[in-house]
Amino acid sequence: MFLFWWTVMGLFVGSFLNVAIHRLPLEGESVAKPVFSRCPKCLHRLRWYDNIPVVSWLWLGAKCRDCKSPIAIRYPLVELLTAGLWFLAAWKGGSERPWLVLVWVIVLSGLVVATFVDFDHFEIPDEVSIGGMVLAPLVSLLVPSLHEHSHLAQALAGGGGVTRIAALETCLLGMALGGGILWGIGWLGSKLYGVDAMGFGDVKLMAAGGGLIGPWGVVAALMIAAVAGSVAGLAGMLRFLCESRRRAHARGRRDRWGRSIRIARLAGRYIPFGPYLALGIAIQLLYREHGAFLGFFPW
Repeated sequence: MFLFWWTVMGLFVGSFLNVAIHRLPLEGESVAKPVFSRCPKCLHRLRWYDNIPVVSWLWLGAKCRDCKSPIAIRYPLVELLTAGLWFLAAWKGGSERPWLVLVWVIVLSGLVVATFVDFDHFEIPDEVSIGGMVLAPLVSLLVPSLHEHSHLAQALAGGGGVTRIAALETCLLGMALGGGILWGIGWLGSKLYGVDAMGFGDVKLMAAGGGLIGPWGVVAALMIAAVAGSVAGLAGMLRFLCESRRRAHARGRRDRWGRSIRIARLAGRYIPFGPYLALGIAIQLLYREHGAFLGFFPW
């Protein structure tokens, strides 16, 4: 029942996250304004039975009841993803640590919002990044078990259980390292290439994440993000290369491979890094007992 309750709550929170993902990048709107959910196309207010997670999307055939505009599959996917993350957090935390589970699900929900907004708009909402920077020290003080698997926090506590002060110190060091590394990478990239190499939203997100996973967790999360982002970037370049060749063939042109490769490199160069940072932070948040990088480095 404990796992079932958290999973069902995750479904409904996922529905709320869809609202946040849609509204936060828009001027003049927020998660609280307008008060009621509405179709983004026709602006009709949604009926309560059209707003049931996943079920309503299936029942309506993925179309708005009023204007028949298609409802993107992202909506039920966000709801299912959030439910799955909440289930995983509850399973990992256990019923004996409800406050730790609560912290985890709040953080994971913020990472979901950051991920999909960054995919859509190449930006990370300040409500998530700066909000996380404020939240991290607070929850480190209130729920020091957040850093129970950090060897640094244990050392700062004198080798015993993690104290509130040790958890706070670990949090602040993680924030400084997480934000500092990405700021340094961005500064160096701008000097070398003359363009912004790292968005400041990524810096703030990693600072917030560093406060929750500690310094060694930051190292591991950045490694995970770099690998995942590189794979996604290469996959994107390959997709654009194939698309360029397909269009050239369809138009009867004999473009050289060099032109298609240049197009693919240019198109695949710009990818949002926030989703991969979020992935690294989430893995470290839930699986830090396995070491900084899933057991490969025993710190």
